[in-house]
Amino acid sequence: MSAPSGVSAGAAPSGTSTGVSAASITPVVVRLKLSLLRNGLRQSTGRRAAFIASAVLVLLFAALQLLGLIALRGNRHAAAVGVLLVAVLALGWAVMPLFFPSGDETLDPTRLVMLPLRPRPLVRALLAASLVGIGPLFTFCLLLGAVISVAHGTAAYVTAVLALGLALLVCVALARAVAAANIRLLSSRKGRDLAVLSGLVVAVGAQLVNFGAQRLGSTGGLAKLDPAADVLRWIPPASAVGAVDSVSAGSYGSGIVQLALCAAALAGLLALWSRHLTKLMTSPDGSTLQAAEPAARERGSSGPARLLPAGRTGTVMERSLRYVWRDPKTKAAWVTSLAIGLIVPVFNALQGTGSVYFACFAAGMLGIQMYNQFGQDTSAFWMVALTISSPRDAYVELRGRALALLVITLPYATLVSTVTTGLLGAWQKLPEVLGLSFALLGAMLATGAWSSARFPYSIPQEGYKNVAPGQAGLAWIAIFGGLISAALLASPVIALTIWLNVSADGDAWTWLLLPVGTAYGALITLLGLRLAAPRTANRLPEILAAVSKG
Repeated sequence: MSAPSGVSAGAAPSGTSTGVSAASITPVVVRLKLSLLRNGLRQSTGRRAAFIASAVLVLLFAALQLLGLIALRGNRHAAAVGVLLVAVLALGWAVMPLFFPSGDETLDPTRLVMLPLRPRPLVRALLAASLVGIGPLFTFCLLLGAVISVAHGTAAYVTAVLALGLALLVCVALARAVAAANIRLLSSRKGRDLAVLSGLVVAVGAQLVNFGAQRLGSTGGLAKLDPAADVLRWIPPASAVGAVDSVSAGSYGSGIVQLALCAAALAGLLALWSRHLTKLMTSPDGSTLQAAEPAARERGSSGPARLLPAGRTGTVMERSLRYVWRDPKTKAAWVTSLAIGLIVPVFNALQGTGSVYFACFAAGMLGIQMYNQFGQDTSAFWMVALTISSPRDAYVELRGRALALLVITLPYATLVSTVTTGLLGAWQKLPEVLGLSFALLGAMLATGAWSSARFPYSIPQEGYKNVAPGQAGLAWIAIFGGLISAALLASPVIALTIWLNVSADGDAWTWLLLPVGTAYGALITLLGLRLAAPRTANRLPEILAAVSKG
């Protein structure tokens, strides 16, 4: 990045006569931030329209939240709501740089390492630039509503002005300090893995918020927030709202202490940020130092891999499990399926509205991982294709991949089924739930193997897309067509379950669903692998072309 106007790249890093003063750095960096935003919007009409639409939606939501918080004035639980809201905002600012490192180019201070800038002036300049954007404006609106909802009296309004500025600066400084401390991670492969997993955090967080809102609506209302708020009101930046509430109640001493805690937190974050900036701008990183590698490294299987079968089956299983652990997209898909497969049945059980059969959701979520098996390999599939010369080779390949999936899925489905039935107090239903889960899993393995050979598609390794351009139709057919086929294949066990539950003396025989479902799932899996193997062997060129696209 070239030096901005007013900043000389050739100036000496020390000395007040040749260095760049803090007064000149701040407006230059703010103009730089505005230029980055403006130039980004000039790249395309679509990007400009998306930015405007998102800005309107965010500001509309912020305005509604502001009005809702103001409407809480006079409510005895307004302080609890405001304190918890600010605490959640601070948490969001803390994790935002970790999951969206590319959302703001100025979050990366290493872009400025070649400029003659001192850390402290640079911290002040970047802090000012950080206040430019939709995120700070959204935070300002919510903070404004939080302090207005608890401010009563002249002293409280004066405190609210100080609290508003301190809380906003703490949130921004927290995000900057976290970004500076983790910038090496965020620019590495592990950092990109973390960004890919951000969707999981959003999904889990949405479920937690939904669960919490339902609990508040059903048991005690806003009064349930008071114990947590009593603790958080002393933790910055939530202590800023606590200070306004304390001053409104006449507790001036408590208000001063809470404001002082917020100011101390801001000073500490700025010092931490400055320290990391100094380290980043003066220390070499891994790209400039030769990594020390062992002279020789054992390549053989070790640890749990020794428990896998010998021959090609064990090799395929180990390769598939390594993909789950190391490949960002595969890891994200697995972790998301594991989390949602547990959240849906368990949270519904905790709310008292669930059914034991929701436990089958776990097997269904993981069974989806069998679809598009070859697409997960991307262009590396050509090395696998070279080892397949007959339907027998294809069968062993597919069997190894299915067994690798079962290593995780079987104990996981058993765990989720046990936890769900235990929470609902329906232990007698555990055998039939497990039988249904295993039958459904077998059907999905069978249809997944066939779908992988018939409708393969590429998964881009970069970015957040899971389907290469032009292959969305194949993905829809593969997944939803496979799910419908799996439901039809599992229908005999489903019908048997329904018949035993509606018949007069069927409860005494529901335990049979466990061995029946297990045997049926194993049989249908073997049949599906046998049918998919010849198609896989005959369509290797087409599969390779499809999964290598993009």
